[in-house]
Amino acid sequence: MTQEPVGGVLRKGGGRGHPTGGAGGGADAGPARSAWERPRRLRSVAGTGGGGRDQWGGGGGRAIIGPLAPPEAPVGPVPPPPGMSHGYFQHGGITFPGLLYSPRGLEAARDFPVHDDDVFNVTYQKSGTVWMLEILSLIRCDGDPRWCRSVPNWERGPWLETLLGLRRARGAPRPRLISSHLPVQLFPTAFFSSKAKVIYTVRNPKDVLVSLYHFARIFRPYKDPGSLEQFLEQFLQGDVPFGSWFDHVRGWMGLRGRENFFCISYEELQQDLRGSVERLCVFLGRRLSAAALDAVVANASFAAMSRNRMSNFSLSPLFILDLRRGPFLRKGISGDWKNHLTPEQSSRFDRVYRERMAGLGVTFPWDPPEDPPEDPPEDETPPSSSQDPPQALPPTQPPPP
Repeated sequence: MTQEPVGGVLRKGGGRGHPTGGAGGGADAGPARSAWERPRRLRSVAGTGGGGRDQWGGGGGRAIIGPLAPPEAPVGPVPPPPGMSHGYFQHGGITFPGLLYSPRGLEAARDFPVHDDDVFNVTYQKSGTVWMLEILSLIRCDGDPRWCRSVPNWERGPWLETLLGLRRARGAPRPRLISSHLPVQLFPTAFFSSKAKVIYTVRNPKDVLVSLYHFARIFRPYKDPGSLEQFLEQFLQGDVPFGSWFDHVRGWMGLRGRENFFCISYEELQQDLRGSVERLCVFLGRRLSAAALDAVVANASFAAMSRNRMSNFSLSPLFILDLRRGPFLRKGISGDWKNHLTPEQSSRFDRVYRERMAGLGVTFPWDPPEDPPEDPPEDETPPSSSQDPPQALPPTQPPPP
């Protein structure tokens, strides 16, 4: 199979203060159209508490009352009883934490109605989800940061698989921006017969491992990760929430070649953010001026996001994120795994990676080199062949006089 480099457009030959979503938004805003091509003028979104509406229907961070959820759906975040925050369950062979997810909610996400103008921001966890959400929010607003500075990111692009995120996504005005960590087999069925777009961001799995390890220490629904050595083994086996990184990436990369699927790496975003934004705009059918592109790049920087309370999750309640143990936006760099993994751990990771990713037909910038050929044992001498030149005999001693 021909190897394809990852990145680029691959074509054929809840309420504020809670990161899981909020009350549903208004009704769908008319027939499907490409609002990404020519957005409406941004109206009064000044300040962090204003009552203006943005292009996505968010009103200065205030929840918009919309259709009621089914009676059995929760209407807001309720702190779990002691000892319940670490309860996991299996759905479709994938592990999920019970605090924010439920089998019923995941079934509802599978049946989620998809519109042709929906844009899905999809990643395996800790692969650049929040960064891409910020970039897409800024592209949507021609680089104007007021929406990003007045509406929490979990309202701008709710996580589909969470209980409250699903509810908010259902009622969000079109065109909708929706985030998800779901593997492809649990994704909304309607997507695969639609023209909706998926932007899939993938990252070096060693950096994903390290970032997820630190995240699990502050994200209360997750079990304590223990030592990095223990967590490494769990990660390689896929025994972590949202399952195996290898299966997730292989599943979604099976969609390459579709015109509504765009794959880009975290590393590409870091190396050339402006060029990456330009390619995203082409995929989305958006034309930005040079000044707007500059504004997107400036406001999507790690420094800008770290200062933005609507993007750095500092508004999250303590029973979700314990920011006393560390920030949500930790470093935002590539290669941090080198500061954590030993050479032996890195080699073990490489062996599993080569085995699990063999035959995918896609190359990534972090692909490990092939295993070098093994040296023959020292006690074995290669057999000589008939083609070998004759060996020189030791010189004969002259006879004694």
